[in-house]
Amino acid sequence: MKKLVIAAIVLSLTGCAIQRFDVRPDVHNAPTHDDVQTFWVAGIGQSEEIDAAKVCGAASKVQRVETQMTAGNVGLTILTLGIYSPRQVRVYCTR
Repeated sequence: MKKLVIAAIVLSLTGCAIQRFDVRPDVHNAPTHDDVQTFWVAGIGQSEEIDAAKVCGAASKVQRVETQMTAGNVGLTILTLGIYSPRQVRVYCTR
């Protein structure tokens, strides 16, 4: 029982990580592209790319690109012991 309580406390203390690159911070739109990137074995030696200019139609239309490790992503990573590590990626475009 003690181990279960400790595990619940540790899980509740895990934060979500977010990396954001704002090109136009003054514009606020909904995400144009929202997807999940899949990483295996904690993502060691792996990379995923997304072409924001292609998603938005032109580089001048890119507003923001962000990746986020949500609580659900952290839960899946812990549940699979780091074998599966998903991450959200969002691209915001100007209209």
